[in-house]
Amino acid sequence: MKSAFRFTALAGVAALTLAACGSAPEETTGESGESAAPASDFSACIVSDQGGFDDKSFNQLSYEGAKKASDELGAQFKEVQSASDSDFKPNLQSLVDQSCDTIVSVGFALSAATIESATANPETHYIIVDDAADADFDGTTDAENIKPLLYNTAEAAFLAGYLSAGYSEAGKVGTFGGAPYPTVTIFMDGFKQGVEYYNEANGTEVEVIGYEGGEEGAFTGEFVANETAKTTAKNILDQGVDVILPVGGPIYQSAIAAIEDSGRDVALVGVDADFYETDPTTQPFVLTSILKKMDTSTYEAVLASGEGSFDASTYVGTLENEGVGLAPLHDFESKVDPALWEETMALQEQIIAGEVEVTSYLAE
Repeated sequence: MKSAFRFTALAGVAALTLAACGSAPEETTGESGESAAPASDFSACIVSDQGGFDDKSFNQLSYEGAKKASDELGAQFKEVQSASDSDFKPNLQSLVDQSCDTIVSVGFALSAATIESATANPETHYIIVDDAADADFDGTTDAENIKPLLYNTAEAAFLAGYLSAGYSEAGKVGTFGGAPYPTVTIFMDGFKQGVEYYNEANGTEVEVIGYEGGEEGAFTGEFVANETAKTTAKNILDQGVDVILPVGGPIYQSAIAAIEDSGRDVALVGVDADFYETDPTTQPFVLTSILKKMDTSTYEAVLASGEGSFDASTYVGTLENEGVGLAPLHDFESKVDPALWEETMALQEQIIAGEVEVTSYLAE
């Protein structure tokens, strides 16, 4: 029997790039750079949002995927980083002027500039990460040479919610976000559905603190690690939660600071990348991470373009195609009941088989 949990999603398909702090990829040579000694005349290029390619998450994963494809193709590779919104349009134009064959734009913030650039340059292939490039919300990409890469992270977040509910000893788990954009709330929706599924399956009443659905919840209003984010996390922790999911790039750093100040044993769930691997400072706190595999999908899209098989149809990452997933437990493996982990992995197969339905704005 299918179990359906339906929550209201924001209208339209949008996304927001989430940023964190870290070290720049070694290939970066400044505001823009170029790989040496190309073996072909194909040129793959990428432009970041304000987070830059050193964010240990969204931009960096996309960069790594594009660079890997470029290296395999023996192609020229150019990158340009954006310091502000005003950089998007000129940065894209600079890549067009350098005769890039394929341009990767990372995130929602670049959507309008990408649509404009793609419309003006129909022979160039564009790949936009985590946005549908559908400004008029008619369900169609606004330029035929743009390939959107989207991710149904609600499915992986559902697993994280189930796992968190089973792990919690307090019977309370929490979540908060940067802003109620669909690519933020899709994590929170899936997490909430997973907790509710756990309650239904086990006769428990684990509470979700900080999110009621849609735009109803705790949001910091921006995507930076600051006192607002720390206070938001503290307010949730003060209600007794022992697992927390921050959705908004570097706001997880503020959540960890709040956990440390609390003096309590609280686990954190990461987003986008495996925090345990990308930010070792999180290792004592991270139960698991909800993975959005931008590196893999960007790699495949750039490779296809370079091999002459560019397909502009929208890609949606799911558990089935491994575009989203759940990170290993790492140091928490000894703290999690093996039976709970087995249930979570079995649930993953049930979602893939369609036996358990996870709803989101990308579910169709």
